[in-house]
Amino acid sequence: MELKTKYQYTYFIYPFLVKENKYKKYILKLVKDKKCNLKIFEKEKDLKLYEYFSPKIREFLFSSFSFSYAKKKKMQELPVETRAAILSNYPCTIFEYDLPKDVQGKTGEKDGIFFNIQKVEIICFSNGICFLCMKTNIEDVQDFRDVLNFNYKFRSSNQEYGKLMKYDNIRLQTSKFSDIQTFSEWIRNITGSKIEAMRINEDTENFLTYSYLCISSEDWNQEKSFSSIMHSFVKYANILPADSNLNIEEDSLEVFSKWKYCKIGMTKQGIMLLSSQADMSNYTTIPEKFEREYFYTYILCLYKKIYLKKIREEFKGLSKNKKVRKEFLEFTKKIWIQDISQDEAGFVYHAKIQKVLGLDILYAEVKNQYDIAYKEVYLKRNRKIIITLIIIIIFILLINLFYILGNNLKEITS
Repeated sequence: MELKTKYQYTYFIYPFLVKENKYKKYILKLVKDKKCNLKIFEKEKDLKLYEYFSPKIREFLFSSFSFSYAKKKKMQELPVETRAAILSNYPCTIFEYDLPKDVQGKTGEKDGIFFNIQKVEIICFSNGICFLCMKTNIEDVQDFRDVLNFNYKFRSSNQEYGKLMKYDNIRLQTSKFSDIQTFSEWIRNITGSKIEAMRINEDTENFLTYSYLCISSEDWNQEKSFSSIMHSFVKYANILPADSNLNIEEDSLEVFSKWKYCKIGMTKQGIMLLSSQADMSNYTTIPEKFEREYFYTYILCLYKKIYLKKIREEFKGLSKNKKVRKEFLEFTKKIWIQDISQDEAGFVYHAKIQKVLGLDILYAEVKNQYDIAYKEVYLKRNRKIIITLIIIIIFILLINLFYILGNNLKEITS
């Protein structure tokens, strides 16, 4: 029997990199764009987010929590260039992008799935690592298979047009995005060149997928266990289409499950939450928590992964310089060793994402490069000291020799 969907949304996340020496210019571009608005976080309005993250991580991700009313007002009064320069110095700056209206689209040409892009955020870190995040939802969705097909198709919608032809094309039917090419152009306008991402071997064609789905209580309840829908969950978590015949077991997933009727499946391609209407919190409080605290936890982990890949590349060749080593030490002290949250479930959730993304292995690899670079610098410095000492000793010996020869010569001539 087909599972019935009661509530869903999916974020599609596109990581991109801006050259560090062009980051200030990129922030200026966003500040000048009238469709971009700086996202301000406030303790009263965002209290759960404020309490969830540890102070150091909160300061890193959400600098605007420290903005006073006077500072926010003064920021708006500053010249655009000055405002951009200030924002570019914050560790992380988040913009909300206002589309003219809900962007409505249709997948396929026959059995279309109508969807909206509800929200767009551009999350920018000061070293040029950025994320374009789009929140989508399917209109009047009832069948679970529609969500599977939509997530599977949309995540590939930024591929080159020719490559996408082997799937059902996504037709964005608005005056804003007339087709998939227009949509891709809009993304390129925001994200710019793919060169920096390609340099560190970051996927530039498939969106990372972050999805929430609540199914009918008739499909998962006290009498009907999760095992009866496990195969559907595995498809959903692996972002597979409804007709996929791949034999993938639940053991292949990293699963986080704090709540009775709620499971989160994690892969390198995304994070997918499946819940049941049998628990009221699954369509009241948990969707918001997943979209706020857990979402930004995922973004932080993605940032760490891309940063480590980026600095791993910089350690190669001629880049084993003092600046790179200093940056890695700062990252280790300010981000890597910090507890992300005092929330016990949040702590476990974060650890599981790190495991799935292979961050510990990646960090160890970069740490090894750092140690080698440090030893090379240390040996080079010692070599210089030894050479200097040898030169000094030779110089002293020569002076003594000349002194002795001079005295002997005086004795002979006298």
